[in-house]
Amino acid sequence: MDRKRRFRFAAVLMSFSVAPGFSQTAPHKWAVVLHGGAGTISPGPAEGIYRAGLRDALNEAASVLVNGGSSLDAVERAIRILEDNPNFNAGRGAVFNAEGKIELDAAIMNGATLQAGAVAGVAHTRHPISLARALMEKSPHVMLIGPSADAFAKEKGLEQVDQAFFFTEQRWQALIKKLREDGQPVPPRPAGAPPEPKKKASVETAHFYGTVGVVALDRQGNLAAGTSTGGTNAKRPGRVGDTPIIGAGTYASNTSCAVSGTGVGEYFIRLTVAREICALVQYRGMSVQAAADEIVQKRLAGMKGDGGVIALGPDGKMAWSYNTPGMYRARLEEGGTPVISIFKGEP
Repeated sequence: MDRKRRFRFAAVLMSFSVAPGFSQTAPHKWAVVLHGGAGTISPGPAEGIYRAGLRDALNEAASVLVNGGSSLDAVERAIRILEDNPNFNAGRGAVFNAEGKIELDAAIMNGATLQAGAVAGVAHTRHPISLARALMEKSPHVMLIGPSADAFAKEKGLEQVDQAFFFTEQRWQALIKKLREDGQPVPPRPAGAPPEPKKKASVETAHFYGTVGVVALDRQGNLAAGTSTGGTNAKRPGRVGDTPIIGAGTYASNTSCAVSGTGVGEYFIRLTVAREICALVQYRGMSVQAAADEIVQKRLAGMKGDGGVIALGPDGKMAWSYNTPGMYRARLEEGGTPVISIFKGEP
């Protein structure tokens, strides 16, 4: 083929490759995995309530992804559902600190750009996950804490509520129980809380880490991860766990994976659990399941740290791993069937 013909042939190929409607690669199949906390979870009458809550969040994420929406939108909207569900330790239904106040943490990360937003010690923003995203997209910062975070939320038009909005009787009774066991003073009942019922709410005695989190892959092939929590019951005021620490409880990169964790935050921070899992995928070529198991079942457990993770690769491979008796979890991929599980032995 002479030079002129070779040039003409190359031009035709280039023209075909950018023709409308033509794609060199098939569109990605979307996928989503979420969790609602891990710990010692026993079968009981509330089991159906938790499964329904997981299903609601899963359906919300799927409704975004099936219509071509972004993984970031799917993550945020699913977590907002869980933040409004009083049965999960995030947003409404969060645990109290030792002074009887609510302090909320959240983070979100964009796997396509490595942009991230995180907030800690939030007291009045209804949806901390939306605040984390607003910080990521509308400021040069990655993290804000305390009153400054709530002030930023108000400035950006995010809904503000009184502390009483987050109150649930079950969490309040759990605080009282814990403080009395530890010989600590019990603070006054929060202002604006409903009157104390004559019949005390049942107190969850399980060893439970109630963080919520979502990881998603959209049809554009972009990953995202988000996590939201009320922290630990009766925590010291100002304590911050792994949830808003990028690389510890939350991480996402299109070159490796997306991860959200739940457990004893102090251990997750020291191990940088989320980033370590993604590093094993990126640099050692491990599957997301093998990487999650390596960190959770071996390294985390080796430090006597309890908890679990959900993970998702850019190839759509989904994983979860936990070293506790149970973890509230759910997953769904395009064309697949929803999986909603709590106990070991379930899919």
